[in-house]
Amino acid sequence: MTMISVNEFKNGLTIEHNNDLWRIVEFQHVKPGKGSAFVRSKLKSLRTGAVQDYTFRSTEKVNTADIQTKPMQYLYNDGANYVFMDMNTYEQLEIPNSEVERESKFLKENMEVNVIMHESETLGIDLPNTVDLEVAETEPGIRGDTSSGGGKPATMETGLVVNVPFFINAGDILTINTSDGSYVSRANK
Repeated sequence: MTMISVNEFKNGLTIEHNNDLWRIVEFQHVKPGKGSAFVRSKLKSLRTGAVQDYTFRSTEKVNTADIQTKPMQYLYNDGANYVFMDMNTYEQLEIPNSEVERESKFLKENMEVNVIMHESETLGIDLPNTVDLEVAETEPGIRGDTSSGGGKPATMETGLVVNVPFFINAGDILTINTSDGSYVSRANK
C-alpha cells in the first residue's frame, strides 16, 4: 500500500477510502479565489458499483489499493455461481450471480475475461470492450432499409436485448459494446 497525495489522482486509479475500494472515475483540481484548493472527484465503489461524489482537501493523502487482474476463462453457470478457470493453474473460481449481474449478459462459454481481485477478495470481472453475440430472435429484416436511422429490438443468445438496425436478422453475429450494451456492427466472421 502506498500513500499518495490527492493532487496525484488519475482516472482509473484505485484507492482505499472510508473502508472501501474506489476507482477514480473523474476528478477536478479546484483553486477558488478565496480559501484553500481542493480536489472534487467522482468515485466508483469496486464492491457495490455505487458512484459517489467526494471532495478532498488538497493536503490530504490516501492509500492506493493493490488490485490484481487475473486472466480467466468463463466455463459455465451452475445456477447460483459463474465458474471461471485460471488459465495457468487450472484452478476454478466461483463468483455468485449477484456479483456479475450486469456482466452476465455478455458472457459466453470459453470466453476470456479479467477477474479483478484485492488480496484474496474477488471484486468482479473486466469484460473486453466488445463481444460478438448471435441474434437469437428479432423481427424479420426489412428489404432495402439499410440506413434509415431507425431500429428494432433484438434478443441476443445471452438474453441481452439490443436496439439494432432494421436489416439485422436472427442468426446474424453482431459486435456489441460491453460498456453500454449498444450495437456496434456486424461481426466479421
